[in-house]
Amino acid sequence: MRIVILALDGVFDTGLAVTLDALSAANGLAARMTGGTPRFQVSTVGVRKRVRSGQGFAIPVQAIDPDVKPDWVIVPAIGATTPEKLLPALERTDVKQALRQLQQWHAEGVMIAASCIGTFLLAEAGLLDHRQATTTWSLAPLFRQRYPLVALDETRMLVPTDIGVTAGAALGHLDLALWLIRKASPELAALVSRYLLADIRTLQAPYIIPNHLAQADPLIQRFERWARDHLKEGFSLQEAANALATSARSLQRRCNEVLGKSPLAYFQDLRVERAQSLLHGSGLGIEAIAAEVGYDDGATLRTLLRQRLGRGVRDLRAELR
Repeated sequence: MRIVILALDGVFDTGLAVTLDALSAANGLAARMTGGTPRFQVSTVGVRKRVRSGQGFAIPVQAIDPDVKPDWVIVPAIGATTPEKLLPALERTDVKQALRQLQQWHAEGVMIAASCIGTFLLAEAGLLDHRQATTTWSLAPLFRQRYPLVALDETRMLVPTDIGVTAGAALGHLDLALWLIRKASPELAALVSRYLLADIRTLQAPYIIPNHLAQADPLIQRFERWARDHLKEGFSLQEAANALATSARSLQRRCNEVLGKSPLAYFQDLRVERAQSLLHGSGLGIEAIAAEVGYDDGATLRTLLRQRLGRGVRDLRAELR
């Protein structure tokens, strides 16, 4: 499998390094297993002759060879972690060049993968329109508003589509690399994950911080504060709207635009976050915790935690032992 990694100025050091290390480990282990040639031919290319990482290290890149058609192109994140840094970065000349190159690769049938903020480049190039995708959860509100044609689900760690695959935040680069290795050999991917002490994670949901997402919009911020004060009570959209001096329709629409979910779903996110905190540090039983976050019984809370986080109460309690 021929893989090209497209590195841009300010590339996220860890993302690039962990991708290269995982693929290198796969090649080394494959050679030990079979004695054959490496499974992956990996090259790092740039649209500029000189590329520096986000930490200022020089990245040795090759020029893009128009005569070489890769099987996969990987787009690591650039280290622009806030809207104030990312939006100007998307207007850079080298980024515009990269977008055109991605469009050309796509037109040639090359599969394209991106992690974290690298997914913004795919969306900016129009490659994710009318397709499902994930991205770094912390910038999901910006992604959703900038690319309304993309079916975003930031709770997922990996989203494969017909054009390639998108992956989640930061160390989602490792999940992406393991996914690609598994495409070539599930046995090899299992071996690499054991050597690196890493497994493919299916969800970003356990890592999402609802308060961070709320900061993307003043109305959502106010709704979040109101919701935290009313977690013990049954949720009423109309009561929330009245308290915020807005209409139920406006609150519903704004939640969908910014968060990609209903006010009730976000209210439940806050309940899950609070329940997690109590499971880790309060010593309360599940029935008492359920009452603290507005549920009549522990069974309902158990079901919600498993649905949202992919883990049960016992696993969540064990995390901090």
